[in-house]
Amino acid sequence: MKNRLKRALALLLALCCLAPLGGGASASIDKARTVIGGDLTEEEIASVYQLFGVQRGSVAELRMTNEEERSILNGYVDESIIGTRSISCVYLELLEEGAGLDVTTSNISWCTPEMYMSALATAGVTDAKLIVAAPFAVSGTAALTGVYKAYENITGEKLDDLAKLVSTQELTITGELAEEIGDMDSTSIVNDLKLILNETRHMTDAEIRAQIVAIAGEYSVTLTDKQLDQLITLCRSLEGLDGEALKSRVEQVQSTLKKVSEAKTRVVGFVQTVKKVVESVKSFFERIGKLLK
Repeated sequence: MKNRLKRALALLLALCCLAPLGGGASASIDKARTVIGGDLTEEEIASVYQLFGVQRGSVAELRMTNEEERSILNGYVDESIIGTRSISCVYLELLEEGAGLDVTTSNISWCTPEMYMSALATAGVTDAKLIVAAPFAVSGTAALTGVYKAYENITGEKLDDLAKLVSTQELTITGELAEEIGDMDSTSIVNDLKLILNETRHMTDAEIRAQIVAIAGEYSVTLTDKQLDQLITLCRSLEGLDGEALKSRVEQVQSTLKKVSEAKTRVVGFVQTVKKVVESVKSFFERIGKLLK
């Protein structure tokens, strides 16, 4: 009896040793990657990991060179924006289906989280947590190349080349629009156009132009001829993608963008309320001061 008990305990111990410890954490690590700009120093890399909130070595690390960035960005992003060094870094973690996109940025001066969300939907990246960071302020345009690299490395599947090119083009156009009309309006207009891709693909350029003017009008935005031409070019580029699949991804992103917009509105409203309170208090004490003179 004692021998059988000993054997049972030994077997149980062996099974415990073979079982993966912390299975949830391992699964998370398997679904996450960091992509580090190839021109960063060790000190700069350490600062980026701090921004990620991730310990270096806990997640598989990839490197991105400026040459790799150029292979994707050339022809879609201005030379001055690409630069000659690879600085932008990304942390990408794939989430469960239906989780949506969660994007944050740090030291990214040109691209907003909303722009990344929109571009990722075009590229075919959904249900993921993305952090784009740099040790100092950079535009962030080249970060998409790091996202593509991380996603393909995690999944073992290659993203559609056209989708990657168009999403890069979209990010650039949206960024340029944002400088003139604001990031939320520019992102919303581009996403509205993507939703009607199956209609615009059968339109003439003049008809698309009229459609864009109508959409912009819904946001009380007036676009220049140059901006209209850029958006028409984007519409034509999008025609090579699956309209229904893109529409589904965009609808998911729009739900997230709506929540972000509402949160920003609440924050602005709170700040304005605080300012009014501060001004009232200041005015009160100024009146008291005058009475005491």
